Amino acid sequence: MTQVNAGKYTPGVDQVVVKTPAARGKLVDDLSSYQPWRAKPTRRVYIPKANGKLRPLGIPVVTDRCIQAMVKQALEPAWEARFEGSSYGFRPGRSCHDAMSRIYQIAKSTGTKPWVIDADIVGAFDHIDHEHLLRTIGPVPGRELIRQWLKAGYVEDGVVHDTPAGTPQGGVMSPLLANIALHGMEAALGANQHRRRGARPNRGVVRYADDFVVFCETREDAEACIRLLTDWLKERGLALSGEKTRIVHLTEGFDFLGFTVRRYQTRTTRSGYKLRITPSKASGAKLRDRLKAEWNGLRGNDAETVVRRLNPIIKGWANYFRPQLATKTFHDLDHWMFGRAQRYARWQHPRKSWAWCKARYWGRLNTKRNDTWVFGNKQTGRYLQKFSWTGSKRHLLVRGTSSPDDPDLQRYWQQRSKAGVLLLRPSDAKIARAQDMRCPVCKESLFNGEEVHKHHNQPRMRGGTDEYRNLVLVHRYCHQQLTRQQRDLGLLEPCAAGVARTVLRGEGSL
Repeated sequence: MTQVNAGKYTPGVDQVVVKTPAARGKLVDDLSSYQPWRAKPTRRVYIPKANGKLRPLGIPVVTDRCIQAMVKQALEPAWEARFEGSSYGFRPGRSCHDAMSRIYQIAKSTGTKPWVIDADIVGAFDHIDHEHLLRTIGPVPGRELIRQWLKAGYVEDGVVHDTPAGTPQGGVMSPLLANIALHGMEAALGANQHRRRGARPNRGVVRYADDFVVFCETREDAEACIRLLTDWLKERGLALSGEKTRIVHLTEGFDFLGFTVRRYQTRTTRSGYKLRITPSKASGAKLRDRLKAEWNGLRGNDAETVVRRLNPIIKGWANYFRPQLATKTFHDLDHWMFGRAQRYARWQHPRKSWAWCKARYWGRLNTKRNDTWVFGNKQTGRYLQKFSWTGSKRHLLVRGTSSPDDPDLQRYWQQRSKAGVLLLRPSDAKIARAQDMRCPVCKESLFNGEEVHKHHNQPRMRGGTDEYRNLVLVHRYCHQQLTRQQRDLGLLEPCAAGVARTVLRGEGSL
């Protein structure tokens, strides 16, 4: 947890972070004899939300993060075997794309549930009832540790505050605890019960953590569902937002996880409607704002820096939205990016003509495409990616309540993990396929959630090339082992051990 977690450099109230191998070794020694009877309060920090408000995070101390990870690893497999198939958020092997694929199944033009409850829970993580949560968890090892973490409080501006309810966002255990608290929603709504033998349920629910939508056959049934959900959530200390919870028809559409889901009239189907799931206008506007800020901040930098800074953003956004109908959005964004690139060129060279700028920055830099309007650095050959190059690729919905911890489904999950190759560049995907999608060091799947690196068997500083035969894809820690071996053999200088490393940033969710 001190190396992989995104908040590894964010300290808790003790201001301690663990960065070096020596510090991690000492932490392991301390944990082997550590008696975690007194959980420390979290440090309160705030991060901006999409709506402009601030989201409170609770950052535990490093020791508590490690103990939470141990308890989570012990508790999660048992709950994964119990969780409902309609739950997709913060669960191993499941993603936003699975949630959207399930929504497509329920809401498609032949579906019979056109009325949708677009629900919003008020401060779900901050108001979960502790006693109800602990009763739901039951008498399992680590239960009292969980109670301590829930009751530890938080420190803000040097003052310790109590936490009579809620689980801190930012804690290792928090996503699992939230899923446990909201477990049973599908059963409560009757979405897993059939009206008669062989018939489909008359309601459908898709939940991603505390965000969920409910599909109903009539508006009256949707209103009944809201009343039912209000009582069900009240037992857990939660409540629906009166302002943000609404009932809509699929022809009006709704936004979920950055997508817009809506039925449109058409003459090409029997039902007279066609379902379209596209990137939402809010998602596109947020991306433009981010890219605009990047472009403005890159003024004065060369094209090489522009390409290196923007390509990960473009690839990540495109990979996230590619499973749905994003072609038009991608083309619109490419057109917008061309305008931003023009502004950049004119700002860089105010005394030069447009023809001169075009000759300097645009050309057929991507040799695999017949496109002469590719922005980049002609000296190095690096170019700016286009959204439309990503293309569409349907996501395969996870099967029912399948869990990666089920020993009978090991082959299924191994095959499913290979979809991670779609997030790699074509050249890197070729290397991955040659390795049968496995790390040659640990023999595990390349796409098991760990960071993937590209390793040069013959280091470049020793004449190694970027030819396929000299490259392998390995996990981050396996790469550290290989690099250490090369250093011990004298193939790498101690200060240049990082030269042979290339991080493959697989963006988006599977």
